[in-house]
Amino acid sequence: MSLLSATAFSILDLVSIRAGDAPAAALRESLDLARHAEKLGFQRFWLAEHHNMDGVASSATAVLVGYIAAGTATIRVGSGGIMLPNHAPLIVAENFGTLATLYPGRIDLGLGRAPGTDQTTMRALRRERLGDGEDFPDQVAELQRLLGPARPGQRVIAMPGVGTEVPIWILGSSLFGAQLAAQLGLPYAFASHFAPRYLHEAIKLYREQFRPSAVLKKPYLMLGIPLVAAPSDEEAAFLATTAQQRILALLRGQSLAMQPPTHDMDKLWLPQEKSAVADFLGAAIVGSPQTGKAKLDQLLLQTGADELMFVSNFYNPADHLRSCEIVAHARLSD
Repeated sequence: MSLLSATAFSILDLVSIRAGDAPAAALRESLDLARHAEKLGFQRFWLAEHHNMDGVASSATAVLVGYIAAGTATIRVGSGGIMLPNHAPLIVAENFGTLATLYPGRIDLGLGRAPGTDQTTMRALRRERLGDGEDFPDQVAELQRLLGPARPGQRVIAMPGVGTEVPIWILGSSLFGAQLAAQLGLPYAFASHFAPRYLHEAIKLYREQFRPSAVLKKPYLMLGIPLVAAPSDEEAAFLATTAQQRILALLRGQSLAMQPPTHDMDKLWLPQEKSAVADFLGAAIVGSPQTGKAKLDQLLLQTGADELMFVSNFYNPADHLRSCEIVAHARLSD
C-alpha cells in the first residue's frame, strides 16, 4: 500500500462568507461540503472557532458541529478547534458530551490555546479569565476528568459528558502543543495551513517525546494543509488567488470576506506582502491532479503524517467540491 492510499483525508472548514453574502449561505454550503466529503470517504469534518471576523461564520463551533453531524451519517465531526482558554472546561464538557450522546462514535474535540480573535474580543469572551494560555495543560486535564468515568466523591459532573470520553486532540502551530500532546499521549494536529515554519521541528518533538497513554499507543499526526486542486495548474493558480487575497487582508487588518479570484495579484500586493503571503501558505498544495498528487507524495515522504486535513478558500462552492473530488480520486487511484 502506498503512502497516499494509506493516509486518511479530512476537511477543516472555516465556514467562509463571500463578500456581499449573508452568513446563512456559508452555513448551507458548509453542510453541502460535509455531505460531499462523506460520500468521497473523508474521515473527518472539523470546524474552527474564530470570533469577530466578518468573513468567518464558525464562532459558535459546538452548535455548528451539531448542525453538521445532524446533516450527515458517518463522517466524524468535531472542532479544529475549541479555543479552550475562552471557555470553562465544564461548559465544553457539557457541550461535547451532549454531542457525543446524540451522535455516538462520531464526535472529536480538538483543543487550542490561542484566543482565535483579537485582544479586545478576547477580553469580551473571557471577562475575568484573562491570561496567556499558561494554564492550558491544567484546563485539558480538567476536561479529560470531566469527560472520563465518574469518580467516588466527585462533586461536579458534566451531564451529559461524564463517561463519554470524547476523543481529545491537541492542536498547535508551535512547539508548545507538540510537547503537550506528546506528554499526554494524545493525537496531535499541526496547523501547517498557516504556520508551516515550525512543521518539521514540531513533528520531531512530538514523536521523540511521545508517551503511550490509555487512548493512544503510538504517535498519531495530522497536518492542516491548504488545498486548491483543479483540472490544470493554471486554473488552480487562478483559483488560489482567493486564498491569497484573504491572507493579504488578514495581514493588513482588512475584511476577511472572500473575494473572487483575480488574474493579477501583482496589482494588489507589495513585494514584501507577496513574500509574507507565500510564507503563510508555504505548505499549500496547488495544482492539477498530477501536480497535486506529486506534491502530496512528497509531503508524506517528508513528514510521515497519518492524516491530512485540507483547508481551502474557494469563492465558488462548486470549485471546492471539485477540488475534494480530485484529491479523493488521487488517493483511491494511488
